[in-house]
Amino acid sequence: MSKYILAGVLAALGASSAQAVDIKAGDWTVSVGGIVNAYYTTVSCSGDAIGGLALGAQTLGCGGEGDRTTIGNGLLPNALIASASTSNGGYDVKALVGIYNSTATDSAIGQNSVVDVRQAYFTFGNAGIGTIKLGRDYGIFGLNAILGDMTLMGAGAPVQATQRGRVTLGHIGAGYTWPGNYGQISYSLPKTSSGIGFDIGLMSPVFDTPIVAGARYRSKSSPQLQAQVSMSGENYKAWLSGKAQRFESATPGLGDVTMRGIEVGASYTMGQIGLLGNVQAGKALGILSDADQGDTKTKNYFVQGTYKTSDKLKLGISYGLSKNDDDTAGAAGLKSNANLTVGAYYSLNTLITLVGEVGQTRSKAFNGQKAHMNGVALGGIIFF
Repeated sequence: MSKYILAGVLAALGASSAQAVDIKAGDWTVSVGGIVNAYYTTVSCSGDAIGGLALGAQTLGCGGEGDRTTIGNGLLPNALIASASTSNGGYDVKALVGIYNSTATDSAIGQNSVVDVRQAYFTFGNAGIGTIKLGRDYGIFGLNAILGDMTLMGAGAPVQATQRGRVTLGHIGAGYTWPGNYGQISYSLPKTSSGIGFDIGLMSPVFDTPIVAGARYRSKSSPQLQAQVSMSGENYKAWLSGKAQRFESATPGLGDVTMRGIEVGASYTMGQIGLLGNVQAGKALGILSDADQGDTKTKNYFVQGTYKTSDKLKLGISYGLSKNDDDTAGAAGLKSNANLTVGAYYSLNTLITLVGEVGQTRSKAFNGQKAHMNGVALGGIIFF
């Protein structure tokens, strides 16, 4: 993320500016920054036992318990992010490494040494040719939705099966799929004077990651393709994205599947009011990640409204729905996940934001069964 990516995240959320430290070393500017956050989350689950990736049911939502409490990360993990940038031979050059870690574990003595290197890449380009990126970074598809989600500063759906040892889910699986982290070669054209941009990326093909079952597919030789066209102005941004990958069956009797997804969304700011809407649809998009439900057809809907009552306080409400069209074997009976979150985000100063959220996550099965998780999250986040 570096100072500039941190600033971009915060700008998307209408929050304070990042405070990364810049160090000049010859022709290089080295930037070091990061994130630390913690939230007291308490959840209560009730209803039927629903199979698959039912985020509102007891198995995932409350980590197998009726009620549970965790003090851990929200949607963002802790992070230490370092970058170096310079201009050389007519090109702007940058390299970045982002190392991420979780707050909560199930042990008071075990080593919390698992790190997640989500980003490790370099870029080069200029105003004439655009920018080329090589390395590991977030995907293009779905990135605008999660960066615009107000719960990026908080917790959103405080799913206990993921918060301990990782993060909460925001609206992942209940509004949009995770953008993913991929080894990639991507290219961004220079933006036109009217604010139109185009991004395309070849992503290293991935296996499916069904979470609650073993892997059923493996990647083929062709890379995953992601692309996006966007338009932005002073008060708005709109985007149209797509992605595709061929998966080869690793399970006898199960055929190959091609993931195809399309996304359209927009955000708009009018004075103190912020609005965002995003829709995703496709086959094998998964609930949480690529093809985690096999060849199931899925639709994701996400809407949000925020209002700044002052320079320090922002209030917001967001709703997301992820819905399976068919009761396939990969869906394991799950019809939908939905999450409604109401939040308050208070800038204590230019470094720290204090957060309070309440919400409910509901899961439905194709056979009519229902379950829900009520959750509260209180805590804060610092960008440095």
